[in-house]
Amino acid sequence: MTFTVAVAVLVFCPVAGTAESLPTKMQGIAIDAPGGPEVMTLRTLPVPTVEANDVLIEVHAAGVAVWDPQIRKSMQWVKPRFPYVLGSDGSGVVVAIGSSVSRFKPGDQVYGYCWDNLKGGFYAEYVSAPSDCIAKLPKGISLEAAGALGASGLTALSGVDRALKLKRGDTVIIHGASGAVGTLAVQLAKLRGARVLATASGEEGVALVRRLGADVAIDGRTGDIAAAARAFAPKGADAVLAFAGGDALEKCLDALRAGGKVAYPNGVEPVPKSRPGLNLVPYDALFGDQKVQWAELNRAVEASKFEVPIAATFALSEAADAHRRVEAGGVRGKVMLKIR
Repeated sequence: MTFTVAVAVLVFCPVAGTAESLPTKMQGIAIDAPGGPEVMTLRTLPVPTVEANDVLIEVHAAGVAVWDPQIRKSMQWVKPRFPYVLGSDGSGVVVAIGSSVSRFKPGDQVYGYCWDNLKGGFYAEYVSAPSDCIAKLPKGISLEAAGALGASGLTALSGVDRALKLKRGDTVIIHGASGAVGTLAVQLAKLRGARVLATASGEEGVALVRRLGADVAIDGRTGDIAAAARAFAPKGADAVLAFAGGDALEKCLDALRAGGKVAYPNGVEPVPKSRPGLNLVPYDALFGDQKVQWAELNRAVEASKFEVPIAATFALSEAADAHRRVEAGGVRGKVMLKIR
């Protein structure tokens, strides 16, 4: 049985008022066909319905992921349905809950990562999503910063903990460390006690990852990765966590010891080349019980002075410009849409 906003279990919320005062229309960015940034238009859309296990969120901020432009251009990895509202992660305030939801109540500040949500993404004033893909904000993280934490945080945590199982004393090269996922992975690897050599984008990227805790940082395009790696781990590094591909990544792999691991999220291109004696571990951000993952991420974030770097912020109406910024490359941290 399904439930609409009108019949879902709703109580007074100081942000949106009573259930009866919730709007039926919202502003959102939608596309009607694949194409360039210009296919994204701001339009009036119905506020999505709330089924038994859903939460309705008044969106505060939405992350612009590196895969969003590819989805916009080709509808790759998702089910094509139009109008399509992009945005797999973001943050906001709960304004309505379905009848089966007990983990949240109206007024809760939350963030989430909901891949290809059937009811639309976070590039809108409201999103209705299954409660399992939503979590309460960890302590110490603002509502705006949390908009950039969901997808990137789970991807970084899965790489550090699940794919590589980093522990105290391990040596790891994080390639592409100044991007949205890499900046979080550096902090999580240091939290686990690993020593980190980070490759970053430009002088600003190098300075950023050093500030976030990297033991050694080098420009991945112009620096001597081989020399830096030899000095960092003379007997070879234990692992590489790759968030970018290409020749620079292959140089990182040259620095691994025999039996070392190479982990990379599915979607990194070109993928690392297979080599004798190296263990390649492709992985996804999501695995198993997503509620368990949220709890693990929140514990990690709350265990340190965690920072979510924001590279640039755009208004919802400027979503096309946000995509152009992501496609230009060299983004240090994550690009955001500020919706409220």
